[in-house]
Amino acid sequence: MSERLAPSEVGPVLLCGRVADAIVAAIRTENAGVRVSHRGAYLRVAAATRCQVHADAIAAQLGEPFRIPQDLERVMPSFRGRLVLTETLAAWEARTAP
Repeated sequence: MSERLAPSEVGPVLLCGRVADAIVAAIRTENAGVRVSHRGAYLRVAAATRCQVHADAIAAQLGEPFRIPQDLERVMPSFRGRLVLTETLAAWEARTAP
């Protein structure tokens, strides 16, 4: 049985591997209460209303430079929420009603 996300939960879906593990570790350092579900070939990250991660936090976990959005796009086939990108930050936010 699959775990259902609450309507306000947001976050990336990441292809499993070393880079995804580094992203998840960095996300956990920047966000409280993050849930990670293993789904075979991918990981689903879920946080309440906002989930963010900085490129330098991912780079620290990887031990090498990490570029947003280029390197993130390679391992993130999907996400939930509204995605905000800068050169140093990726943030997934709950959509607000119009």
